[in-house]
Amino acid sequence: MGSMFRSEEVSLVQLFLPTAAAYTCVSQLGELGLVEFRDLNASVSAFQRRFVVDVRRCEELEKTFTFLQEEVRRAGLALPPPDGGLPAPPPRDLLRIQEETDRLAQELRDVRGNEQALRAQLHKLQLHVAVLGQGQGQGLSLAATSTDGPSERTPLFQPPKGPHQDLRVNFVAGAVEPHKAAALERLLWRACRGFLIASFRETEQQLEDPVTGEPATWMTFLISYWGEQIGQKIRKITDCFHCHVFPFEEQEEARRGALQQLQQQSHELREVLGETERFLSQVLGRVQRLLPPWQVQIRKMKAVYLALNQCSVSATYKCLIAEAWCATRDLPAVQQALHDSSSEAGVSAVVHRIPCRDMPPTLIRTTRFTASFQAIVDAYGVGRYQEVNPAPYTIITFPFLFAVMFGDVGHGLLMFLFALAMVLAEDRPAIKTAKNEIWQTFFGGRYLLLLMGLFSVYTGFIYNECFSRATVIFPSGWSVAAMANQSGWSDNFLANHPLLSLDPNITGVFLGPYPFGIDPIWSLAVNHLSFLNSFKMKMSVILGVTHMAFGVVLGVFNHIHFGQWHRLVLETLPELVFLLGLFGYLVFMVIYKWLRVSAAGAASAPSILIHFINMFLFSRSPTNRPLFPGQEVVQSALVVLALATVPVLLLGTPLFLRWNHQRHLRRTPQLQDEVKTGLLDSPDASVAGWGSDEEKAGHPGDQEEAKFVLSEVFMHQAIHTIEFCLGCISNTASYLRLWALSLAHAQLSEVLWAMVMRIGLGMGREMGVVAVVLVPVFAAFAVLTVAILLVMEGLSAFLHALRLHWVEFQNKFYSGTGYKLNPFTFAMEDQ
Repeated sequence: MGSMFRSEEVSLVQLFLPTAAAYTCVSQLGELGLVEFRDLNASVSAFQRRFVVDVRRCEELEKTFTFLQEEVRRAGLALPPPDGGLPAPPPRDLLRIQEETDRLAQELRDVRGNEQALRAQLHKLQLHVAVLGQGQGQGLSLAATSTDGPSERTPLFQPPKGPHQDLRVNFVAGAVEPHKAAALERLLWRACRGFLIASFRETEQQLEDPVTGEPATWMTFLISYWGEQIGQKIRKITDCFHCHVFPFEEQEEARRGALQQLQQQSHELREVLGETERFLSQVLGRVQRLLPPWQVQIRKMKAVYLALNQCSVSATYKCLIAEAWCATRDLPAVQQALHDSSSEAGVSAVVHRIPCRDMPPTLIRTTRFTASFQAIVDAYGVGRYQEVNPAPYTIITFPFLFAVMFGDVGHGLLMFLFALAMVLAEDRPAIKTAKNEIWQTFFGGRYLLLLMGLFSVYTGFIYNECFSRATVIFPSGWSVAAMANQSGWSDNFLANHPLLSLDPNITGVFLGPYPFGIDPIWSLAVNHLSFLNSFKMKMSVILGVTHMAFGVVLGVFNHIHFGQWHRLVLETLPELVFLLGLFGYLVFMVIYKWLRVSAAGAASAPSILIHFINMFLFSRSPTNRPLFPGQEVVQSALVVLALATVPVLLLGTPLFLRWNHQRHLRRTPQLQDEVKTGLLDSPDASVAGWGSDEEKAGHPGDQEEAKFVLSEVFMHQAIHTIEFCLGCISNTASYLRLWALSLAHAQLSEVLWAMVMRIGLGMGREMGVVAVVLVPVFAAFAVLTVAILLVMEGLSAFLHALRLHWVEFQNKFYSGTGYKLNPFTFAMEDQ
């Protein structure tokens, strides 16, 4: 809990790494994941750093790995998960891995190229066979296109008569893609003016495309013509349409012989293609076996070289010098790891702490349980170094405030069981590796959902609501019989008044408070909503003021830890007086009225709201009697005291810091001269080194080295004062969302019950088949409950609880302007 309350102590260390063992040392640090390197070569271009060549070689290997991975995926295979325990390979292994990777890649390229060529050749042979099969048995009895267009075919074509009637008939045969066939046929007819006979036919079987591998249908064509000039036109047109043109013999016997020869060639090609595929499978098997470990090793090697590029080179001591942030408690482990890694080189690596004025990073170690709550805080902003962490208190307050708005036993139980199922199955690999983003969001916050559901069950018992229905756990504290016996209700009165109100002033009606939660009889009362309105509104104000006061108190731990004792008197004390003097007094009046005003005097009870308004107006209302003697004096004194704290908040800290700075200058003449000459040009004396403008985090001694600017300090303090004073009003009103969301959830649940379950049960009773009607009705009720009340209302309550923590609670003590410790680790490289 120590590291959860405040971030761990982080030190800046300097590492002297022997040149021969620097790679091994950084690799070992990456396995530990405890240090964050600082870039000592920020002014040096990435192309001018010492290990840029090694980084480029790793990047080239990664490109080759991507090619191999795509080839494996293209073959429909999957790579096994990599072993994250593999260490970064020695630098001498880089050449071996590169050679083997290039050889595998080249083999894959050659085999893929040969396979592609063989498939293309086989595809052409199959098309040629289909073309010869089209002319088989037809002889020269072909159809010709008529003058009306290519869609109507009649045997009108005859050889030309005259001096060229002995002209020889020629043929052009080939295949074209189906979507081009109609355009090809039309263009042939128009270009050749009908002096041809064209026959188009679809292939009987689908042929595999050599590029995509998908089966496709082709159109074969056979064109006969007379004259060389017509033939040239036909060949040009088929070339434009990217047709496959094949030789076509006139004699049927010759075509039959060519067809047999083509089928023999196709059979031989299939055998060769099968051998090629078997060799390809062998190569892909080697890739599957070797690629995952190589990927892990090269990623780690690249990460090591990138870290080494951040180090400076010391030519004097022949070593690399690195600076890194490291948790103080982890320094012994880092020293031991570096000693073991550099022992083989004969010179041990040296680690020592160095002072630094930069703000250290924030390190807060989390577990499975605390990670989701810390994520809520970090989403607002990472805390400054060793600032009080709101996460430990968020573990309780966040689910509780959510439950105040979501209080229902049934809904909370469903949420609890859903989260409990995720918690029990959290170690299953399939659950962890799920890629769905929505599922990952729910799974990451499973412990948060668990507590939210559990607290909702508790507040549901307080509200006495289970799916909007009240349950009778204990006997009711109201007795209707006593009221009926003493009121003298007649039959005519009961007939004219279907709704009756319970009067607690009658003896024997109110027997005592309900043992736990709200009495179930209120669910039957006419003034049920009025009672809950008053109760939940006052409860929201009490919870809000308590929550904000707790946030102001947490700021005390920041001031004490950083030695800013003046802020306890000049900031924390005035803030508490302002908050509690006004809104704490409002809470006091609520509780006092609950304790002192009985049911007999409820009708003439004073209004708290009128008293609170009169408190600021310094007036009184004749019709609103005081709650206690001397109330006006107390209220006036509290307002005057609260107003008196505003100048203290506004001027106290700037004047104190100015006085402290002047006193220090009088005690240090030399420093005064340096400030006058402008040697010290830090922007704010109240800023301690890496501290904020308010000195919430800093080394007090560093103030001696800063130049004081009163206007900047005063401006910052004025903003803080205005924000706090006005925020106390708006923030208190903001907590009324607890009341509003709680009532909205209860009313939505009531409407859903009345519009679905109650109507369904009524229909079932009328038809006499309650069991049959109840099944679809309950299914609809369950779906709407999950979709509307659990998902939509749950998300709404979650967002409002998030706002109450970020804006109303955390701004009282938490700045959230730090940055996380991002250690150099191979954990992410293994993914």
